[in-house]
Amino acid sequence: MSTDKMLAEKRGAIGIMTFNNPERHNAVSLEMWEAADRILSDFIADPAIRVVVITGAGGRSFVSGADISKFDSERASLEGVRKYNAAVERMYGGIYELPKPTIAMIRGYCMGGGLGLAISCDIRVCNETSKFALPAAKLGLGYGFTPMKRFVDVLGPAVTKEIFFTARQYDAATALRWNMVNHVVPDAEIEAFVMSMAETIAGNAPLTVGSIKAIAQQIVKDPTQRDLGMCDAMVEKCFASQDYIEGRRAFMEKRKPVFTGS
Repeated sequence: MSTDKMLAEKRGAIGIMTFNNPERHNAVSLEMWEAADRILSDFIADPAIRVVVITGAGGRSFVSGADISKFDSERASLEGVRKYNAAVERMYGGIYELPKPTIAMIRGYCMGGGLGLAISCDIRVCNETSKFALPAAKLGLGYGFTPMKRFVDVLGPAVTKEIFFTARQYDAATALRWNMVNHVVPDAEIEAFVMSMAETIAGNAPLTVGSIKAIAQQIVKDPTQRDLGMCDAMVEKCFASQDYIEGRRAFMEKRKPVFTGS
């Protein structure tokens, strides 16, 4: 599947979504955010897809943020700003809440909205030349509670405030030290590394993986908003599943389990 500047590929149990605007460092227009929403909806609906990898085309950038050349046509008015921001937050929230694990494969620049996108993913892997920045303070942009909370949940308040206050660029080593990424990998190895990780996750029990993601999201919520009943139900579903039987049998038979998600 391809949608102009957004590309989608299904590689076995792995869905790969690529931002394909390399001439602008994969800067994102409203049209691209809307296309990304459709791609993810397809990945969610496909039971064969168990892991989603998100990346950028061209090797120089993951996503460099909003396409500033589109500001006059898409964000010149308050109404336009609200429409664009709603589409972006729908995308970030959709990735964060996606019932399947997500991995951001980051090459080169990861700026602004691109960093927000990466933070919304479960796992982030970058190459050694990656650069990270949140330049909102240089553009006069505002960030709301929900996207800011995702940064604080991942990075903590002190690091979040520094990257927003300074709007500076940070290298891959700093990103790793600050928990902005899980791994820094040489560029020649990054795709193999990410795909191997995705295949490992895809081979594990989907009900267990899905419950871990959902429960982790509940943990960072305000205690008054946590759905502990849902957490208990997801755990019970794991133990009542055929996959639980298959996992035990495979262990006893010293073979690799074949999980079906049921």
